[in-house]
Amino acid sequence: MKLDQELNQHGRDIIRTIEVVQSVAKLSNTAGDKFDSNGEELYTPPFNFAMVDNGIFRSGFPDTANFSFLKTLGLRSIVYLCTEPYPEHNMEFLKANRIQLFQFGIEGTKEPFVNIPEDTIREALKVVLDVRNHPLLIHCKRGKHRTGCLVGCLRKIQRWCLTSIFDEYQRFAAAKARISDQRFMELFDASGFKDIPPCPCSCSRRR
Repeated sequence: MKLDQELNQHGRDIIRTIEVVQSVAKLSNTAGDKFDSNGEELYTPPFNFAMVDNGIFRSGFPDTANFSFLKTLGLRSIVYLCTEPYPEHNMEFLKANRIQLFQFGIEGTKEPFVNIPEDTIREALKVVLDVRNHPLLIHCKRGKHRTGCLVGCLRKIQRWCLTSIFDEYQRFAAAKARISDQRFMELFDASGFKDIPPCPCSCSRRR
């Protein structure tokens, strides 16, 4: 019982952190200039950016305006969940910063014809759980459904309760939340995965 309470508290702490990061990201994204009044460069996070855990982040598709911000994270890897080829300018950014791309193509279909490939989610989770790939960014197009399902399955490995998992998912999906996504996360069998180990790198100090 005590362990369950601690795990649920951890879930609430992460969700509060997400709220703070999203508020900062919203303020940054409203800035029209590239530099502030002191001439300092403004960093613009990608849409729906948030911290998932130490060394793990999530967002919508990053564009050139977000590259300066992403450099501050010291990323080693990106987990990309769309089927489309990665844009050339994004690939150039990855090469220049020695960031490895892991692509797990999942079709961005809409309800009621949604097919979430569990095998693909499992393969992506292996990359996410490997601390050698941290710091790592997970993203799809809008950072809502495909990213939300992957993070939700990660939360099951972390033994979050379903209420906290769904609460986090809905914070990003908002009015576009899908019952099929939540059903997939609910039925996902996380027993074959070990709990995510603590990140040994200094990524938490880079934020």
